[in-house]
Amino acid sequence: MKKLSLSLSVVMWAAALPAQTEAKVDFAKEIRPILEQSCVECHGPKKQKGKLRLDSKEAAFKGGEDGPVLIPGKADKSDLYRRITLSAGSDDVMPNKGDLLTKAQTDLFRDWINQGAVWPEDAVVKAATGSPDPFARLVEIKPSAAEIAALKKLEALGTPINLVAMNMNWRDANLGLHGSNVTDATLILLKDVATLASLNLAGTKITDAGLANLKGLTNLLTLHLENTPVTDAGLAHLKGLINLTYLNLYGTAVGDAGLEHLKGLTNLQSLYLWQSKATAEGATNLQKALPHLLVSRGWEPGPVAKKEEEKKPEEKK
Repeated sequence: MKKLSLSLSVVMWAAALPAQTEAKVDFAKEIRPILEQSCVECHGPKKQKGKLRLDSKEAAFKGGEDGPVLIPGKADKSDLYRRITLSAGSDDVMPNKGDLLTKAQTDLFRDWINQGAVWPEDAVVKAATGSPDPFARLVEIKPSAAEIAALKKLEALGTPINLVAMNMNWRDANLGLHGSNVTDATLILLKDVATLASLNLAGTKITDAGLANLKGLTNLLTLHLENTPVTDAGLAHLKGLINLTYLNLYGTAVGDAGLEHLKGLTNLQSLYLWQSKATAEGATNLQKALPHLLVSRGWEPGPVAKKEEEKKPEEKK
């Protein structure tokens, strides 16, 4: 009897403990960037579709012609959450043009609303000023003497670095065409090419150590590393590539630890992780840090497909 009483006491004590709270969603860091990128073009100072504005706390909580869209503490009752989770093609889906929000982004809104939809009084949402042309972000520079010398050496080796366009100084290096002939020695020459905006190293023999030569190439917009020996350690050298918008890690040994190095790349928009070691959890964590990032991990069989696969009888020998 004493043992039973003790067990019941333990159960009651455990039930009295506060439940583990979910991570608090930061409006300024996680919600505002999504509003700026995907919402205020149609619901801001210049245009108010459905008489709804989402560029200030007062306006957002006031709602539109159909009433309030945010009910603090109740995402399932909030029309804003309902609309951003509708399927493409629905009349009421938000945003109604461009890319839909990712699941990671809609989950952020859900959690934020359920946590009380905390919107600091001084947090104003402004329309995204980023140009669709990524080159517009780059500060025009002229090739240095060291860059010119490096370009001549690369051309002599049969790996010329071409201009993106005749009226621009930015350059494109498609070294994937040279395959295994491209090694870390090639990257040593590339480190002085400050006008390099696009670099394709797919299928080459470059290593983690070689990527250290890319640290200073802050004008890089796209980087292909698919099917290379690159690992988590190599991505540590990419932290300073602040203008990077596209990164391909298909067929590499990069895992979740490597993705941690990418969290500061706020301009990164597309990341390919097919056949890498990165997990769905790792990709989701990265998307929470970079709400506008689209991560592609390739096709993965869902629960039904997996069960059907398990049901298949073994072939008779």
